[in-house]
Amino acid sequence: MRVLVVEDHGNMRDVLVRGLTEAGHAVDAVADGPGGLARAATGSYDAVVLDVMLPGMDGFAVCAALRDRQVWTPVLMLTARDAVPDRVHGLDAGADDYLVKPFAFTELLGRLRALQRRGAPPRPAVLGCGPLSLDPAARVVRCGGQVVELSRREFTLLEFLLRHPGHVLSRAQILEHVWGHDYDGQSNVVDVYVKYLRDKIDRRFGLDLVQTVRGTGYRVACAE
Repeated sequence: MRVLVVEDHGNMRDVLVRGLTEAGHAVDAVADGPGGLARAATGSYDAVVLDVMLPGMDGFAVCAALRDRQVWTPVLMLTARDAVPDRVHGLDAGADDYLVKPFAFTELLGRLRALQRRGAPPRPAVLGCGPLSLDPAARVVRCGGQVVELSRREFTLLEFLLRHPGHVLSRAQILEHVWGHDYDGQSNVVDVYVKYLRDKIDRRFGLDLVQTVRGTGYRVACAE
């Protein structure tokens, strides 16, 4: 696997490069956000290990810019921030996984192997379901040509559902993706936000896109 490491701290960068090389990977490394974006945008890597705190351009912005350019190379984000909103921010920016510092190097290798198995299939620039469309780059949702105003969390939830059309997603899966797996707040938060989506989309436009699968979870049902 060819891996790009984007890390500004010299010691950490050296550890990552040495460890990945010893594990049999081909590794390139850069020390700032703009340089990481320029390298990763070539699309010639199998994975990107991306630090959050970078000079010139932070990791969130780098990842979002890659997705805007339709570069879907798997991104493993490294962060010293353990707060749920920071992890969700990374996922919202298009990261595929995250790892909180300090971490065991064996875990990093395991996560990279998982990303490699998952691969990087092309993802649509605009997600659609019947009259509903969601543009991840512009962060705009439209239904029947009308703009639907959503909060950041509502947008992330809808995007997650639309990336798995017809598939039933459990509350646990939704909670981990949208709020982070360590979320310890309101127990019915997924149900509450699904209601918000239904109020703003289904009830407003007379649709039945966001459906409950009793005892299992939720899905979006798109006409074939």
